[in-house]
Amino acid sequence: MTASATHSAIDAVWRIESAKVIAALARRVRDVGLAEELAQDALVAALETWPGTGVPDKPGAWLMATAKNRALDHFRRGKLLERKHEELAGEMELEQEMAAADLEAALIDHMDDDIGDDLLRLVFVACHPRLLCGLTTDEIARAFLVPEPTIAQRIVRAKRTLAETRVPFEVPRKDELAARLASVLEVVYLVFNEGYSATAGDDWMRPALCEEALRLGRILAELVPNEPEVHGVVALMEIQASRAGARVGPSGEPILLLDQDRARWDHLLVRRGLAALARAEQLGGRLGSYALQAAIAACHARARTAAETDWVRIAALYDALAQIAPSPVVELNRAVAVAMAFGPAEGLALVDALAAEPALKTYHLLPAVRGDLLVKLGRLDEARAEFERAASLTRNSREKKLLLDRAAASHKFRVVK
Repeated sequence: MTASATHSAIDAVWRIESAKVIAALARRVRDVGLAEELAQDALVAALETWPGTGVPDKPGAWLMATAKNRALDHFRRGKLLERKHEELAGEMELEQEMAAADLEAALIDHMDDDIGDDLLRLVFVACHPRLLCGLTTDEIARAFLVPEPTIAQRIVRAKRTLAETRVPFEVPRKDELAARLASVLEVVYLVFNEGYSATAGDDWMRPALCEEALRLGRILAELVPNEPEVHGVVALMEIQASRAGARVGPSGEPILLLDQDRARWDHLLVRRGLAALARAEQLGGRLGSYALQAAIAACHARARTAAETDWVRIAALYDALAQIAPSPVVELNRAVAVAMAFGPAEGLALVDALAAEPALKTYHLLPAVRGDLLVKLGRLDEARAEFERAASLTRNSREKKLLLDRAAASHKFRVVK
């Protein structure tokens, strides 16, 4: 394997394994910031070692073992500074502490009342996607529609707070789960969404993130089976994940929902999603935001063709969603549904009302939606300008090409016409 290929492999391994390594280290060293530093040290070691030795058969285990050794070295240095005359005793004590932590983890993994998953444990402690699944600050900022420096400051403050207050790295007791559940679900779905529609890069999707979020969601559904919103978010992810094989063409190009070959959808995942939605509905009460979004996804899943989609029901579901979880993005999606149900002019009026919304100032889907509606109204020159603006705002190369192709198609149609 060439040095370039090895570095590419290391990058891929890091994206997949880093969150698990950080989570396991955080449980042992009780400090998220230190856990991140130790994991980075292991990454540096891999960059130095693997080009010569090759990528190991179990790269995740290699990174974990290396990071653990770095943790031992770190604490040994601390012990030597504090107790210069008790080097050997300090080392033995540290080894015992690490062994005790490993034993404790092994015991916890077998307790019926515990989740037994380091990553999910860190979900409940930190509730942050950067720590949990390796999302960048930029990707998180996009999800929350806030500037990247704002998110960076929040991350620094959160890690400082965790260290200063010595928050225990453990799953909350059952009577504390509900209070943290909303934040946990938000993080899990944020991770899934980044996998479903990548912020930047050469790939439109990052399937590994979708799979990890689904795994965490399914564990949560077993942990709190009587919480409707847990089943709602699982239903939403299952149904959306079912389209993965049809969302990308042979060359990696994006395929939009209405253009997808529905025979290529994973119908096992569709059935699982519909079953999870039914469970959420059976638990009673008003549907929450995730269950409502899952109900919208179910409308698409149940339609055999794009033409059979019940857009009137989807528009009504978005109305309900806007009542309980109002946001500019919900309003934009509602405008699309209204346009499909009642005509593009109706939808465009709703989109134009969002033009001054600060949170959507750099949101590429606002001009993309507007361009699509302008095409349907025959206003092709305006549509081309909107698609070009949308392309300038996205940093995903696949999405940028799609939008520029749509801009060119609008111009071509205008010329032919």
